[in-house]
Amino acid sequence: MELLQLRYFRTVARMEHMTKAAEELCIAQPALSKTIARLEETVGVPLFDRYGGRIRLNPFGKAFLDKVEKALALLDEGRKEVAELAGLEQGSIHLATSTLERLSEALGDFLTRHPEVQFRLTQASLEEMSGLLERGEVDLCFTPLQMERPGFAQETVLSEQMYVAVPAGHRLADRTGVHLAELADEPFIGYKESFPFQQMNDEFFRSAGIAPHFVCRVDEPAAVASLVRAGLGIALYGCKREESGLAFLSIDSPVCRRSFRLVWHDKRYLSMAARQFRDFVVRYFAER
Repeated sequence: MELLQLRYFRTVARMEHMTKAAEELCIAQPALSKTIARLEETVGVPLFDRYGGRIRLNPFGKAFLDKVEKALALLDEGRKEVAELAGLEQGSIHLATSTLERLSEALGDFLTRHPEVQFRLTQASLEEMSGLLERGEVDLCFTPLQMERPGFAQETVLSEQMYVAVPAGHRLADRTGVHLAELADEPFIGYKESFPFQQMNDEFFRSAGIAPHFVCRVDEPAAVASLVRAGLGIALYGCKREESGLAFLSIDSPVCRRSFRLVWHDKRYLSMAARQFRDFVVRYFAER
C-alpha cells in the first residue's frame, strides 16, 4: 500500500467523481482508476459502488476513509514536527475564521514582530471550521461561537459588551442606555441569517422578547456602520468607538455580551509558530 494511493483515494472519496478527481490531482483519469483498483485489491474489498459512469463510497470505503484521513494527518504532523526540530522552516500557521472582526489588528501586530512566519487564512462557517480542525487541515480557529467537540480545546481571548448603534439625530441619540425591548418597532440593520454575529444577536432579541424588523441584511461588519450612518436603520454593535455620524447606547437589559475564542485540536500536533500566535493573541487582548 503506497502513500500516493491513499492520497488519491481520499480525493476520489471526497469528490465521488473519477474524472473531476483526476483533474484536481493533475493526472490522467485512466491512471487514477488503475491506482484505485490496485488499492482495492490490496485492501481486499471494493471501496466504491459503481453505477455506470458514477461512483459512490460504500460502507467499506467509509470505514477505510476514516482511518486514511487519520493516518495522513498523523504523517503530516510528523513531517511538520521533524522539520521544525531540524530548523527546516521558519514556521507556518493556518487559521480558519468566519470573520476577521476584532482579530485583524492583533494579526497585523504579530506579523510585524514575526515577518518570517507564513500565515494562511481560510474563511469558513462554523461547521466547516469544525471539519477542518478535525481533519488537521488548519491549526487554529477564531470564532465568536462555541465549538464543542471531543478533543477540541479553546481559550476565550476577548469578551465585550454590545451596544445599539443609531444615526446622529435619531430620537434616541441623546440617550446613554436603552432596554432592547424598547426597540421592537425600529428598523434594524442585521447580518445574514447564517452569519455568526447574527446567530448571537438573535439570542439577545429572543431574551428581550422581540422579533426585530430587518430592512437590510449584510455579511460585512463595516457595512453595518455605513448603513446606520446613512439613516437606514439601527443595529447591534460589538464595540463602542468614536465614529462620526453614529451614537452608541448601552443595553440596560438583557445582558448582551459576545466573546471571541481561539480553538485548536488538543490531540493533534500544534506547531511552535501556532503556539506562539495563540499565546500572543491571549496577551494582546489581556493588555487591552
